[in-house]
Amino acid sequence: MSQEPTPPALLDRRQVRRRFARVAETYGEGDFFAREIDRRMQERLDYVRVDAKRVVDLGCARGASLRGLAARFPAAQQVALDWVPAMLADVRPQLPAWRRWIGGGSGGALTLAADAAKLPLLSRSADLIWSNLLLHWLDDPLPALAEAHRVLEVGGLLMFSTLGPDTLKELRAVFADGYAHTQRFLDMHDIGDMLVACGFADPVMDMEVIKLTYDSFDDLLGELRAAGSSCAMSARRRGLTGRASWARARAGYEAWREDGKLPATFEVVYGHAWKVAPVKAADGRAIVRFETPRRGG
Repeated sequence: MSQEPTPPALLDRRQVRRRFARVAETYGEGDFFAREIDRRMQERLDYVRVDAKRVVDLGCARGASLRGLAARFPAAQQVALDWVPAMLADVRPQLPAWRRWIGGGSGGALTLAADAAKLPLLSRSADLIWSNLLLHWLDDPLPALAEAHRVLEVGGLLMFSTLGPDTLKELRAVFADGYAHTQRFLDMHDIGDMLVACGFADPVMDMEVIKLTYDSFDDLLGELRAAGSSCAMSARRRGLTGRASWARARAGYEAWREDGKLPATFEVVYGHAWKVAPVKAADGRAIVRFETPRRGG
């Protein structure tokens, strides 16, 4: 039986890795948006209860989320995982000073350079998986979500943020050359369906629109580059964009100017979901649990 050909990748993974490796050393100067979303995610932890003995930061970049997570779960071991090794070089200094002296087996940060879709972690070995603005950098989030489900203990929590379809809609609108100029951003309902398909229970999803403003078109592009957020889709233009194309884009973006500023829209999707006990075994058989009735007396 012949296998169906594998569809071409929509995302250039090597380009993602190159872009973030290039900005790793100075990433702390350009990641203010990621830090703001992290702050909002941390606030959402106020409304859930999870007893975390091991916390995995999936797509941790330079590990800036670890400080807040360490404050919330002081006894938990932290695993900082990112696909770009250069990002992990500065992870430990992000921890509070008292945590840097604790060994990895006793609660310090273990750093791992690994693919989110192939986690080098044991099944049921984590209680909280935290992922801030990672999923839109994956060709397909489903394998990564399935891996998160595998690694979580029953009763464990996946908490994440990503970007939705309206993100950078202004930038997409000013180019009419047939090439991709932003990432592909999935609708939150599609991500919710993926969570259910992976076995997560009752995913909770919500969305907010954040508008940043800039003095110029070049300021916007410079900020995206500083954060490693330039387009890495396979359908992007591989050669240099000509001066005429850039001139048309700048002129087109001016139509969006409001009160002297150029806006950039970011649709931020937040989600969390729990891993519950399976109702079927791996071979498809249903799991039925019997409880022994208590004797009266």
